[in-house]
Amino acid sequence: MGEGDPEGVEGAGFSSNFPRQPGPDALAGARAAAAPSTASRSPSPARGGGSKSALPMDEPVGRSRGVFAVLASPPVLWLVVFFLVPLSIIWAYSFGQNISLTRIAVDGSLGNYAHALRPLYLGIIGKSLWFAAVTTLLCLIVGFPVAVAISFASPRTKAWLLLLVMLPFWTNLLIRTYALMAVLRTEGYVNALLGFGWKGLAALAALVGLHMPPFTPLELLHNDFAVVFGLVYVQLPFMVLPLYAALDRLDRSLIEASLDLGSGHLTAFARVVIPLATPGIISGVLVTLIPSIGAYLTPDLLGGPSSMMIANVIERQFKAADDWPFGAALSFLLMYLTFAAMAAQAFAGRRRRSA
Repeated sequence: MGEGDPEGVEGAGFSSNFPRQPGPDALAGARAAAAPSTASRSPSPARGGGSKSALPMDEPVGRSRGVFAVLASPPVLWLVVFFLVPLSIIWAYSFGQNISLTRIAVDGSLGNYAHALRPLYLGIIGKSLWFAAVTTLLCLIVGFPVAVAISFASPRTKAWLLLLVMLPFWTNLLIRTYALMAVLRTEGYVNALLGFGWKGLAALAALVGLHMPPFTPLELLHNDFAVVFGLVYVQLPFMVLPLYAALDRLDRSLIEASLDLGSGHLTAFARVVIPLATPGIISGVLVTLIPSIGAYLTPDLLGGPSSMMIANVIERQFKAADDWPFGAALSFLLMYLTFAAMAAQAFAGRRRRSA
């Protein structure tokens, strides 16, 4: 090709813009050069004979199990030493009897449980169950509309409403109970407000020539009403939060579809909202019912002699009567009832899932 040949110049310019394809010899050399690096990345056989090498992912899994064991050991040890072991000792005491002021003989007797089934203690257990059932029902009636209002509120309003629900947890139960006593006592805020209203009505009646008797303060403290009111006051947040958790996951399109199909708001609430919120209702009932059965502080401060619950009897057996075996039997009888309620809830949930 000469310098003045135009076709040669164009061919040279075309070949300079596009790289040449490698020939067969160049490809073979590249493969040979890449072979050692590939072999270096392959797993080497295990030392010491024909045993298979571990997979690369086994080491991270084993390390994570070790970390989990290290992190779980302190709380498990704490649970065993300070909960399970003392609980086992109290359970063993329930099968024993006092042989002196400081010694208990564990002989496997069921006399304490037989004594706990006497009509007197069965009546106290029944009253405790009744108080707990009424408390749970009232918490459900009051808490369900509150949970619905929170779940359907705007995000900013929802945060403030949840804060108001959880605000009582920031205050000690004893302080809250004493504050409630200040509200319900004879000279408390409720009676003061009622007395002020009564005086206004008496003044209006005097203008028309009528005479009204003086105001008599209501007995709102140291009775069954005060115990139930205090239990509702304490347990209401425990009902609202599970209900809110269930309602917040509710598919709103189902409610809209039921309304579009002609059902009213009450019908949609009864046939759509309540069935879908059933898991939250069951959780709230259990979380409210079980602590209410074993409530001690509320009936002790707000109740009277006829408002004693089973936890107060257990406390007196351990302290005033110094009868630890019988107190232990009453405690575990209450625990057996709790386990029965939890088993019934689990059985009902299994039947509902299988249906």
